[in-house]
Amino acid sequence: MSAVVKNKKKLAVVIGLALLVVIFFAKGLLKGTEGTPVREYKVKKGDITVTVLATGMVQPENRVDIKPPINGRVESILVHEGARVKKGQILAYMSSTERAALMDAARAKGADEVKVWEDMYKPTPILAPITGTIIQRNLESGQSFTSADAVLVMSDRLTVKAQVDETDIASIKVKQTAKITLDAYADKSVRAVVAQIAFDAKTVNNVTTYEVDVLPLETPAYMRSGMTANVVFDIRSTKDVIVVPNSAFQFKDGGVVTVLVKAADKREERTVTVGETDNRHAQVLTGLAEDEIVLVPEYRPGEKKKSGSPFAPPGNRSKPRGQ
Repeated sequence: MSAVVKNKKKLAVVIGLALLVVIFFAKGLLKGTEGTPVREYKVKKGDITVTVLATGMVQPENRVDIKPPINGRVESILVHEGARVKKGQILAYMSSTERAALMDAARAKGADEVKVWEDMYKPTPILAPITGTIIQRNLESGQSFTSADAVLVMSDRLTVKAQVDETDIASIKVKQTAKITLDAYADKSVRAVVAQIAFDAKTVNNVTTYEVDVLPLETPAYMRSGMTANVVFDIRSTKDVIVVPNSAFQFKDGGVVTVLVKAADKREERTVTVGETDNRHAQVLTGLAEDEIVLVPEYRPGEKKKSGSPFAPPGNRSKPRGQ
């Protein structure tokens, strides 16, 4: 009889432990779905613009080093860095080594001798080969130089050399619009257009990219050669469609996408069809109507989204590649 009692006690303990385990896991599951704060989002129509992001550097479209044909000395430089000049404009005057020696000897004899030689032996002008901007002034008046030295450096106009991942290059077209943002001036943006797409790829750390020239429609005064830039290429835009925040979606096995909808004070999981996304919002093709209420999670800073959460966002379709 005592053995039966002992067995009954053991059975009661096992059942009790099993109930505790069930309650523990049930609370964990409830916390996973109910514990995350949510906000109500009223479904509305809006625009979705698909973009491709890339990084690059500001560089002259055409860089010209102005080198004198012979050795000599700079007599005077008439321009400063940043000056806009026209093709054929006189930028500086130079003397050959022989003229410089003659003028130095004449100065030792007095002003009259200098005037005679100045009238007889004129300095040589250095002309601008293109219309553009002076981006470097490497010598000052009185300095000597060789024919290998670049006295001045010019550029016709500034452009951004953007590195676009090979998986995105098919979306980039010549004359396509884009937006440039410089790291040094993150609060300002410059409208631009695609001028050229490289035919030869570059591979760095097993990442293949193509160089795309992005030309500003108007070059701002603060843009400088060598600045780091972020380029957003406008791929396509969808107007007046149902949009929902990306964080409201859950992606399940078999490609099923669901959202949580507030209906009659209840949470209803509903299957939807997702279209384009701009990384923050996505187009909903079917499953939702305008003015319905979707529940969107509000995760605390540093809180990690759990795998299988009904709030897992969709993939980032325009994430910068090769970063």
